[in-house]
Amino acid sequence: MPELPEVEVVRRGLAEHAVGRVLEDVTVTHPRAVRRHVAGPADLSAQLTGLRIDAAHRRGKYLWLTFDEVRPHRTDSGDPASAAAMDLALVVHLGMSGQMLVQPAAAPVEKHAHIRAILDDGAELRFVDQRTFGGWSLAGLVEVDGSIVPDTVAHIARDPLDPRFDREAVVAAIRAKNTEIKRVLLDQTVVSGIGNIYADEALWRAGLHGTRIAASLTRPALRTLLDAVTAVMTEALAVGGTSFDALYVNVNGESGYFSRSLAAYGRENEPCDRCGALLIREQFMNRSSFSCPTCQRKPRRR
Repeated sequence: MPELPEVEVVRRGLAEHAVGRVLEDVTVTHPRAVRRHVAGPADLSAQLTGLRIDAAHRRGKYLWLTFDEVRPHRTDSGDPASAAAMDLALVVHLGMSGQMLVQPAAAPVEKHAHIRAILDDGAELRFVDQRTFGGWSLAGLVEVDGSIVPDTVAHIARDPLDPRFDREAVVAAIRAKNTEIKRVLLDQTVVSGIGNIYADEALWRAGLHGTRIAASLTRPALRTLLDAVTAVMTEALAVGGTSFDALYVNVNGESGYFSRSLAAYGRENEPCDRCGALLIREQFMNRSSFSCPTCQRKPRRR
């Protein structure tokens, strides 16, 4: 699944090619693409049509668009005139294979293009999703800890690339967890944006095995780990993220190249770049974890 660098690459592409454009028409051709919007495809299309995209935002692995028009919402009494203004956000779930593409209107329509939005410059914003785990939905915006986010994202913690990320507060939160450190890294309510790939890469850089208990780690060790998370995701972002197949691409349909720089993930039986030992693959939380048996010693069973 796309992690922080991949989602940020998409956000930047939308900021460059879609922000400032008006959604002149929105067509949904697959109901699963809007299943999170409980009012249905017709409502989503009607609410989006005519709106001008104001900005593209991201927190962790979550992406959303905001608009420059504030629309009223009804109160419990059903009177829209007495309602406070509520900004809408278009929350985009990329799932495992979702793509946000900005294409010329004349470009062939992709087989799995489930949502197509005509922009006022003649281009199309297309949501393409082969596996149909992703989708679009509308959500209200709320203020959480000084930031405005969709209400469906309110529970997500700040990510390490957020200017307001508080490393020491996250260190304290991690040390309060009596569970495996990799499990904590993947918990988006503690620190967001990290998935299986970058968790393995950061743990390798920090010399920690993913089954070490978080509460047993020292503050300096956790600072080193969070710094490794920040560094590896920054490096991945610089080369467009990590792509193993054609399912993850940017808005122009281009793949990222960080897969060429991976030190641990996906490198079973290859020599460790640090010590030369053969890397191993183990099962963890119904997924694969890759590590060095020498540099990342497993903890003793308690």
